[in-house]
Amino acid sequence: MLKEFNIKKFFIVFIFLLTSVFSAEVKYDSFITKQIEHIEKLNKKNISQSEITSILKEQKHNYTNALESIMSNKQSYIDETKLYDTKIFALEKMIKINTRADDTDAVLRDEVQVKSYKVLQNQNTMIRNILQSLNDSNNPTFIKKFNEYIAQNKIENELFTKVDYRDFLALQKNSQAFEQAQQNIHEFYAILDINVDLINFLSISEQKIYRLNKYSKYNLINTVLFINSTRLSSIVNPVLEDYGLNVVKLLSILCLTTLIFLIKKVLYYIFEKNIRSNESSRKYSKDILNVMKKPLGKLMFLININMIFYVYNDFNSVELIAKAFNMMYAVILTYVLYRIINVVAKIKIHELENINEKIKNDVINVGIKILNFIILILGILVVLHLAGANLTAVLSGLGLGGFAVALAAKDSLANFFGTLSILFSDVFSQGDWIVVDNKEGVVIEIGTRVTTLRTFDNALIAIPNAILANQGVKNWNKRNLGRRIKMKLGVTYGASSENIKNAVNEIRLMLDIHEDIATENTAYNYSNKKSSKLVSKADALGIKKTLLVYLDEFSDSSINILVYCFTKSTKWQKWLETKEDVMYKIMEIFERNNLEFAFPSLSIYNEKEKET
Repeated sequence: MLKEFNIKKFFIVFIFLLTSVFSAEVKYDSFITKQIEHIEKLNKKNISQSEITSILKEQKHNYTNALESIMSNKQSYIDETKLYDTKIFALEKMIKINTRADDTDAVLRDEVQVKSYKVLQNQNTMIRNILQSLNDSNNPTFIKKFNEYIAQNKIENELFTKVDYRDFLALQKNSQAFEQAQQNIHEFYAILDINVDLINFLSISEQKIYRLNKYSKYNLINTVLFINSTRLSSIVNPVLEDYGLNVVKLLSILCLTTLIFLIKKVLYYIFEKNIRSNESSRKYSKDILNVMKKPLGKLMFLININMIFYVYNDFNSVELIAKAFNMMYAVILTYVLYRIINVVAKIKIHELENINEKIKNDVINVGIKILNFIILILGILVVLHLAGANLTAVLSGLGLGGFAVALAAKDSLANFFGTLSILFSDVFSQGDWIVVDNKEGVVIEIGTRVTTLRTFDNALIAIPNAILANQGVKNWNKRNLGRRIKMKLGVTYGASSENIKNAVNEIRLMLDIHEDIATENTAYNYSNKKSSKLVSKADALGIKKTLLVYLDEFSDSSINILVYCFTKSTKWQKWLETKEDVMYKIMEIFERNNLEFAFPSLSIYNEKEKET
């Protein structure tokens, strides 16, 4: 049994000695070894202030270099998960053997060394956790996890400080194991100090870590580290850091600004090329490009400002500012969409002018207004959403408040539905001469609220559409052939019946052959389009060809002849010209037949004179 124990002990000692031989020069890595040297120098009693300053400066330089080295090889550092595992395993076996052998000095030596390694393992775990938290976290989340990992490291290291080994440093023993134990105790407390220094350095460098990680994601970490290592950066950065800047940030901002400027030029060029190559929009390309140029410039300017702030803030977005920029983006894009819709509408209106089929301008105008209103509402909803408003609650609120809104805006709603009624009924259109409720004029526009008329004495009348839709409307323009001429020709009672009869026949014949008077023989091309309504096509289209000339009545002071006919043209000026020509010809007919126009008169008969 003893022999078996000695063989086992010999084997473990052999493994430990073998491990120690191969790792004698690398007990710790170079960074930890260097920092232990710094701690020991700072702990000397006769150290001067200048030496302290020099050591602290070198310490900071070493920490900075180590951080940059870790960030440039982040994944390799994360993958290193078995730091000191072999050494700890061998030492723990030796502790068990030495405990059985009652070799307290050796146990103390190995126990302290194991704690040093475990402190370094915890330190390594903390850094790996911090690096891993950078991958899928925004800055606020990263800072939260960063603080959690540091707190966790402190708690775990407190377990190693429950036993105070400083009392052993004052003892003296003629034992190599004890001397080695004292050396390990010095290193253990130095490593604890290094851990505290590292935590303090990481705490003041958390933004730098986040920023370097971003450069690492963009594969710029080596370039950034090279720029930071130049002499210019070492001179300028201390000055710029007071303003939250450095050389790399300035270069990044300059590159981003140049890139955004180039993107703007390229996008404008592509847009211009597509517009000019499109046959339907080539004629209006200048207007479209003028409409797009300013909004595109403003959008790219906002993007540039946003990116500059993003870089300045160490690639970290501030929620409030991000919301503000997103809302401005939404406003500009809504404005761009509004301008594009209206420019396209303008193009389409010009194209529709060349189509034979008649399309009401009023429908187009109201349609554009409704479309613009929809764009406005959608833009407001997007801005509210980006501002953090709950659209479900907003829309629900609209439902609850809909009744109150409807009551408050009942006149506006009535006018809007009046607009729809006017448009669908096709009673009148833009440019028509109408009479409604003793108001007469030419329709300027059928709006979403009111219809505006221009009176013949050049006044402007605005009639709410709700009223207009419920009023009788006389439309003088809804006629295609025939504008009425109606007159009564008074002939004196002294005229002979033969002359009157001849005059009536001549007037009838004159009107029948007049080139500007509509008769039953006047041709008119009716539309071939079939109608689903059983109506008189002539009356529906406004076609009148009636021609009447008759002896009408014996009035108080004249014998009246009725003249009732329609001119071919419905235009006022042409109607007046035709009417004037007809009146001249009637006068000639009267003169040929020895007829005189009667005028209101009163004949007085004296009965006494008649008797005499």
